[in-house]
Amino acid sequence: MNKDVIIALDFENKETTLAFLDKFQNRKPFVKIGMELFYSEGPEIVREIKERGHKVFLDLKLHDIPNTVEKAMARLAGLGVDMVNVHATGTCAMMEAALRGLNRGGGETLLIAVTQLTSTDEETMQKELLINRPLSEVVKEYALNAKKAGLAGVVCSPLEATLIHGTCGEGFVTVTPGIRFKDLDPAAASAAGADPAATNSAPADDQKRITSPAEARSLGSDFIVVGRPITQADNPVQAYERCIAEFLG
Repeated sequence: MNKDVIIALDFENKETTLAFLDKFQNRKPFVKIGMELFYSEGPEIVREIKERGHKVFLDLKLHDIPNTVEKAMARLAGLGVDMVNVHATGTCAMMEAALRGLNRGGGETLLIAVTQLTSTDEETMQKELLINRPLSEVVKEYALNAKKAGLAGVVCSPLEATLIHGTCGEGFVTVTPGIRFKDLDPAAASAAGADPAATNSAPADDQKRITSPAEARSLGSDFIVVGRPITQADNPVQAYERCIAEFLG
């Protein structure tokens, strides 16, 4: 699967989601369906978006005992999504079970594991999760566990993509949220040939380990997941095109 920009469809219902996708006309961006939309609309929203021709990353972050996760993943396999995930903290046994369940579907869905959420920084991880190791070391070990379990890659911060590729190999996929545009004032935007309306930077919001699309590219991210900087932009299509230009060059 080639490198790409994935738009996070963090909307509350089907109507809003499809109205957003209609803005792209003949473009068929890779999209992410997360908990809010899936729990609101169920599997049917996945089927409808797939029928429209979009690749889909189903971001449900399964985390339970191995038997439960295996059975749940077997159900999800029937949706034919392009990418799905679990939490790496569920252990190697759980990740292996997830892969068994997914393989029952006989498709080519990539199974990846979340290392540490990009809303978590080292201080929070150590004080609240009681993991008294450096964040980079934890992410690296979780990625190694995912590879050992047979998964295709991990979700991580772009800041950790270089480390993970160096540890797990270039073919091990890194999917990186925590993407925000760099500040670019209207004068600079015009000088760069860009539409100022499409270059407003988004705040970090609840993300803590973040980069720009260009920085993510230089760090070795294979996929970037971009939500609010595109979905809340005045012109989402131009914001998406900017992401494509910065990340894919």
